[in-house]
Amino acid sequence: MKKGIKIIFWSLVAVNVIFFAVMRSGLFDTRQILTAQPDLLADKIILLKESQSAANLAQSTPAITVPAEPVADVPPVAQADTMSCYEWGDFSGVELERASNALNKLQLGNKLTQRDTEHSIGFWVYIAPLKDKAAVAQKVAQLKARGVTEYFVVQEAGEWLDAISLGMFKTREAAQKFLEGLNAKDVRSAKVGERASKTKTTTFVMSGLDAAKNEKLLAMQKDFQGTELKSVACH
Repeated sequence: MKKGIKIIFWSLVAVNVIFFAVMRSGLFDTRQILTAQPDLLADKIILLKESQSAANLAQSTPAITVPAEPVADVPPVAQADTMSCYEWGDFSGVELERASNALNKLQLGNKLTQRDTEHSIGFWVYIAPLKDKAAVAQKVAQLKARGVTEYFVVQEAGEWLDAISLGMFKTREAAQKFLEGLNAKDVRSAKVGERASKTKTTTFVMSGLDAAKNEKLLAMQKDFQGTELKSVACH
């Protein structure tokens, strides 16, 4: 019995000795598990003002480059329509008045001018002098019935009295072309001749016409047989 008590006693002593040794070795010291942190050096801390903090932050923040959006190609400004310039002639008598009235409808303003030219010798398309005023009136009625509305009855005394002028032309070719147009209307008594007298003709000069007015002018010229509409350089 005493022997058993001794064994227990010494066993407890041994356990205490071992426990004391382990505790002394620090094997179970939880303070060693924490990561050591350096001192914050409180005496070195300086509080910055708000403006200084923002400036320092801006300097320490790396710049971010944003790629620029591609700029779309801007189409070139459309150029204005090409302007056209013309000379249209020659006109005299009732044809001059009719052409002038037609051009006024285009409202060209200062884009329209005219040039007068005096000719000593030219060509005309005419009907030979008739025997009296009644014959003249009958011939005029026939012309109107065939669609000829532009004519001039010669009133001057002389060999051409009561002749009917249907058009004055600078060249024989232009007069002949006009005569062919009359023949197509079944006017057979007209002929081409040289007009040996001074006569004044008018040429219209038009500059800076846009596409719309250019188209109207070209259509208008078809109503004036024997005239020439010529494209010229604009100045």
